[in-house]
Amino acid sequence: MASHARRGAPLTREEILTTALRLIDAGGVEALTMRRLAAELSVNPMSLYHHVENKTALLEGVCSLVVARLEPPPDDGSAWQDRLRALAHTYRSLARLHPALWSYVQVHPEMIGREDGMWGALCRTLLAAGVPKEDLAATGEALYSFVSGFVTAESRDELGRQRGAEDVDRTFELAVDIIVAGLRRTTG
Repeated sequence: MASHARRGAPLTREEILTTALRLIDAGGVEALTMRRLAAELSVNPMSLYHHVENKTALLEGVCSLVVARLEPPPDDGSAWQDRLRALAHTYRSLARLHPALWSYVQVHPEMIGREDGMWGALCRTLLAAGVPKEDLAATGEALYSFVSGFVTAESRDELGRQRGAEDVDRTFELAVDIIVAGLRRTTG
């Protein structure tokens, strides 16, 4: 067990969240406990509560950290179709990079808010595609649901058993193309 006598720089919220994410990536959300996190950081478990209120707040912070690291495609004048494809790939990459956290978020969607840069980029892209403002939330949720479902099936290897990895990538590309074509058709 790690010593609780930490030396050096003071403990920071970012260090706590980054270490928690590493523990989640290694063993899943259920493996993350305040005591285990404190041991990893070589601090007394009570010192964590100066930075996070409880495990739920810790998980919200980890989700915010991960989403903040996402780079939405730039609004650089490129076609909305290209930006929508890039957004789909960015979300898929996130899920593949942190599958345990992604699975947790699927059960606890409130952990990711709509104020993040990715949601804003999605809304701007959908507006550029001609989606009416009153349909933005529903359209965004539909697209998010598609990527979530695909990645969930992919993470459970439901797709990989039937096809090779290259075919799974191709299936994702095809599905995104179908969504883009459908959106183009419905918005004119």
